[in-house]
Amino acid sequence: MNVPIAVVGPTATGKSDLAVRLAVELGGEVVNADSMQLYRGMDIGTAKMSLEERQGVPHHQLDVLDVTQTAHVAVYQREARAAVEDVLARGRVPVLAGGSGLYVQAVLDDLVFPATDEAVRARLEEELAAVGPAVLHERLARLDPAAALAILPSNGRRVVRALEVVELTGQPFSATLPKPGPARYGTVLVGLDREASALDERVDLRVERMFAAGLVDEVRALEARGLREGRTASRALGYQQVLAALDGECDLAAAAEETARATRRFVRRQRSWFRRDRRVTWFDAASPTLVEDVLRLVAK
Repeated sequence: MNVPIAVVGPTATGKSDLAVRLAVELGGEVVNADSMQLYRGMDIGTAKMSLEERQGVPHHQLDVLDVTQTAHVAVYQREARAAVEDVLARGRVPVLAGGSGLYVQAVLDDLVFPATDEAVRARLEEELAAVGPAVLHERLARLDPAAALAILPSNGRRVVRALEVVELTGQPFSATLPKPGPARYGTVLVGLDREASALDERVDLRVERMFAAGLVDEVRALEARGLREGRTASRALGYQQVLAALDGECDLAAAAEETARATRRFVRRQRSWFRRDRRVTWFDAASPTLVEDVLRLVAK
């Protein structure tokens, strides 16, 4: 049986580890669904698995962009679906793994991506920087209530994109959102989570280890390769905080503290996003029988 599996959930729950273990057990290959792990050289700050940790399991959509390039979910959708279909055609099991909710949906759902306009986007982003996401979200709620319900008020980039689509097409952005239904390819969705306080502790320890492992040096090396020019890479958690420290806006201890705080907030947004999807079967990531329990689900 080579039905695809998607391993989703908040950061620091162990999705990458589980994906590799499932791939080893089932004869599979991993398809990355973490938007920041698309970038070459962004290893420490994204907790990218080493070659040794991958245990020989092929990984797709990993290290495919330079930090100067902008990640586009529409491009990812095309490339990731092609990878999934290639793995299936070879009789192997695709294991989609990552915490970028929109990227997971782009692969598994009928998500349509309307064209973009750089001038309109730039104007809205300037307004976002000036007034903040809440004001723009209020406007979206008036223009497209359904989209406003689906997008968190704090998610400025998504609010900007929704307003851009409304302005360009005259149609509600919600018309492009996926409709509930079976996941593409018959994919089994597996959700990993942990008790909130325990996950916060894991996030704090993870950030501490990243800084100890050389995150600052990694940022300096990527800076030489154009990190600051990258619209998406430069905003990644950890990287933007270290860049601020290098600019003298804070010291490295404060950068680490802010990275941990921002990551904990991100975890809560991820949990909220994935918990809305009723197709996901949730597992306690701390369970000693996790792999066995997931394999039983997949075998049904």
